[in-house]
Amino acid sequence: MITRRTAMTGIAALLTSMSAHGAPGEQFSVTSGNDSLPVSRYAATVAGKRPAVIVLHGSRGIELRLRAYERYADALSAKGIDVYFLRYMTPADTAALTPKSSTHESRDAYDTARFDDWADTVSATVTAILGRSDSSGRIGLLGFSLGGYVAADTAARDTRIAALAVLYGGMPDAMAAKVKHLPPLIALHGEADRNVPVAKGRQLVALGKSVGAEAEFVPYPGKAHGFDFSDTDPMTSDAIDRVTRFFQPRLAA
Repeated sequence: MITRRTAMTGIAALLTSMSAHGAPGEQFSVTSGNDSLPVSRYAATVAGKRPAVIVLHGSRGIELRLRAYERYADALSAKGIDVYFLRYMTPADTAALTPKSSTHESRDAYDTARFDDWADTVSATVTAILGRSDSSGRIGLLGFSLGGYVAADTAARDTRIAALAVLYGGMPDAMAAKVKHLPPLIALHGEADRNVPVAKGRQLVALGKSVGAEAEFVPYPGKAHGFDFSDTDPMTSDAIDRVTRFFQPRLAA
């Protein structure tokens, strides 16, 4: 089922259009409370109706490591999948989650209070994409760190999500006991992660299996949080390839 605020969330007009490879082809916005949040689209070059993947960034936003996220967009769009970058955090979120102005405990408490609204924002974006004439109706979520938690939370609530990929994330603790459904999922996690314990990724996969979902856990020995953002580590291309190969058959019409 879709979330409680999805029907109340509006889609703003198209803002701009671009065509360069590696750059978003369109930008539009979704409304979350009093905030208008930007979405960037990286379109596949194939014609006709296409599946889509929504990318959800970590707590530090997307611009800081934009090219690292764009590598996933390039790989997925090359396989005929449209990619949408949703900047789901409001200015208030960004201020509250800044490490210099908060503690680990306060950030965890803030995240817990915000997961419902973040999931609603993702579902509103799903609604926008499904309403496009070029949508095949198949949508996946790809989340990193905090975005992985948001993706898992949304996928448990919104049955329109066809596939879920989570990198060094998990399921919010408050949601775990309520989960009745998850789509096919894959979780990639560095075993030396000090930000999000590797156990969180394993628990997500176990939760998926417990509700009958196809679920795979991929550990990366010796790798830390955000290992796939490296420009030189061969595990970067391994992660991108695994994620791309996971989504391809599961989002096929």
